[in-house]
Amino acid sequence: MQARSPPPSRSPLRARPPIRIVLADDAYLARVALRHLFEGVESVLVVSECDDANSVVSAIDKQRADLLITDIRMPPSGQDEGIRLAARLRKTHPALGVIVLSTYADVDYALKLFESGCDSRGYLLKDRIRDRQQVLEAVVTVANGGSIIDPTIVDELVRSRIEMRRSPLDQLTPRELETLALVAEGRSNADIAEALVLTKRAVEKHVNAIFAKLELGDPGHVSPRVKAALVYLADRGAHHAPAAS
Repeated sequence: MQARSPPPSRSPLRARPPIRIVLADDAYLARVALRHLFEGVESVLVVSECDDANSVVSAIDKQRADLLITDIRMPPSGQDEGIRLAARLRKTHPALGVIVLSTYADVDYALKLFESGCDSRGYLLKDRIRDRQQVLEAVVTVANGGSIIDPTIVDELVRSRIEMRRSPLDQLTPRELETLALVAEGRSNADIAEALVLTKRAVEKHVNAIFAKLELGDPGHVSPRVKAALVYLADRGAHHAPAAS
């Protein structure tokens, strides 16, 4: 019986020539950890290491790199050098993949990274370095033009979207909403009491609760009543505006 040769591997790590990687991080131990991660992987090759953003582009050009893995914060500014570097490389090296590593899940940084396009970009938390296979898959995906975003960032994005959609009026009771609607009409507490068939004292209690929940200040002042009316009208407009055709 003729022996069958094993089927070719379908692993994405064998789908292309070695991916040439430049590492950029001002922390030596971080670069060591990354370099160690790729040791023994034939399809990945670390070709250069940089400890500041200024030396990255020349290293990419000299080594004909396919992918940059960079920390967000590096010299010279120590701020968002990694994000700005990725944006600059999008214009000068459009075929280059960039994976940004961050210590914290920062939604703003992630949005900046992907605002000019998701292709060939990745955003991972440094904790992912512990999972070798996950990092290798991210390297292959981004180097081949795909995108990767850390699940923690996705969770933060979803949570922020929910917060944006949440109305400040959601915390009010139905009776407090009725009261606020009349405040927005410019009615006095006495008028509101008559309209809702309540005592003036009960209305004052509702108004106090509304102002406290919306953090508008002393309900005895005129300006907080105006603010409350604006909050109510703005919220009603946002939730009842006709859909764009």
